[in-house]
Amino acid sequence: MPNPRIKNEEQYQALRDKGYSKEKSARIANTPDSGKKGGNAKPYEEWTKKELYAQAKNVGIEGRSKMNKKELIHALRNN
Repeated sequence: MPNPRIKNEEQYQALRDKGYSKEKSARIANTPDSGKKGGNAKPYEEWTKKELYAQAKNVGIEGRSKMNKKELIHALRNN
């Protein structure tokens, strides 16, 4: 039975099958352009620490207030 909170159920299930966590799979499948290629986001290294912190807050990374830019990038990529 499909989960009504998941916007792209097919992508969610594919990510779960690859071993992604439920949270990360849902976050990816619920992005506005999920399933489409060619993202326009710049690499995290080009983001400011303030932007990285806001993104970490958005995805619920704990301990973000004590992280430096490099640690925020690592946490965002491995969450």
